[in-house]
Amino acid sequence: MGTKNKPPKHYLKFKKLYPGLFAAWEAIGKSVRDEGPIDAKTGHLIQLASAAAVRSEGAVHSHVRRALTAGASREEIHHAIMLTAATIGFPAVMAALSWAEDILGKR
Repeated sequence: MGTKNKPPKHYLKFKKLYPGLFAAWEAIGKSVRDEGPIDAKTGHLIQLASAAAVRSEGAVHSHVRRALTAGASREEIHHAIMLTAATIGFPAVMAALSWAEDILGKR
């Protein structure tokens, strides 16, 4: 992961300060991903849509990075966010698209 795709400093600080908690949280995520038939790219697109729905800028950033690593295209990332429009509303979609561009614009 290049510096342009590096997690935020506060995330890395948390990981260093609380390694046990961080490892447990990562293990939960891995377990959930490994339990079902959904591939990694689709999983991150679903999580991206969920992050948009709860208006979590940090989670949108994270799942854009992860979706890209899993092979998602810019168009797939935009579409995953836009599919939430009828549920979360146009302003929330526009905010999430702008957060996605924070990451996509660096590529």
